[in-house]
Amino acid sequence: MKASNTQTQMRKGILEFCILHIIARGEVYATDMIDELKGAQLIVVEGTLYPLLNRLRTSGLASYKWVESETGPPRKYYSITPEGKEFLKELDQTWLDLDNSVNQILKKPKNQ
Repeated sequence: MKASNTQTQMRKGILEFCILHIIARGEVYATDMIDELKGAQLIVVEGTLYPLLNRLRTSGLASYKWVESETGPPRKYYSITPEGKEFLKELDQTWLDLDNSVNQILKKPKNQ
């Protein structure tokens, strides 16, 4: 068993949570999301991001609008919906609970 497979699954599990946090700060372009996620070492490619954004949109958690660009075609900017904000509050609590539980296990001393 390779650790990289488990690491990938762990990252995928929190990707939606992180994207919701990014779009909760304000309207954002997908390329900027990718840059931020890569900067946080949550490597993601367009083929992963766009289907996830579409799922968030069809679930009513995110929306987008087209904005004309001076340097090329119009851009899609994503933002969180009121339903998405409520959903994110629930995920925030889940994250805090998981973080507490995992750290409780990780901090326990090894048996001698």
